[in-house]
Amino acid sequence: MRNMSTIDWGSSGIWTSIYISLENPETMADFDAILKIWGKVEADYTGYGGQVLGRLFVEHPDTLKYFPKFAGISPSEAISNSDVAAHGVTVLKKLADLVKAKGNHATILKPLATTHAKQHKIPINNFRLISEILVKVLAEKAGLDAAGQDSLRRVLNIVINDMDGYYKELGFAG
Repeated sequence: MRNMSTIDWGSSGIWTSIYISLENPETMADFDAILKIWGKVEADYTGYGGQVLGRLFVEHPDTLKYFPKFAGISPSEAISNSDVAAHGVTVLKKLADLVKAKGNHATILKPLATTHAKQHKIPINNFRLISEILVKVLAEKAGLDAAGQDSLRRVLNIVINDMDGYYKELGFAG
């Protein structure tokens, strides 16, 4: 179990590293806040998954190149594409596993980081991009308030920074 995780919290594109204890009650409260609303996502994985990935491709069309199975789908078509939604379901279910692990996610995250670094070659910044899309979608679709959005950002930053650590172990400068 990792007791400390780096968090990159940034504004205006400037990222700063800080350390946060995963045993800190405030950190656990962030995980609990996300789990509290996650039932809405689980009730409609396809809808949320399609929105998250579709909007990622619309707002950041360059990310589409990392998904060769969607070759030929334009960013504007992605939002309503059933294959994109199906992959979004996969993404959100894996994220659910990571959130439910409440920071004890090494057995889930390390294999995920390995495939995303070695096979898919996904830059770590793409996880930051999709995280912000997820925050927006949950705010709009699930009614996630400002405090919940901040909690989600902190939780996602824990996951992303741990993934970045695995990327570095693998020698991937994503």
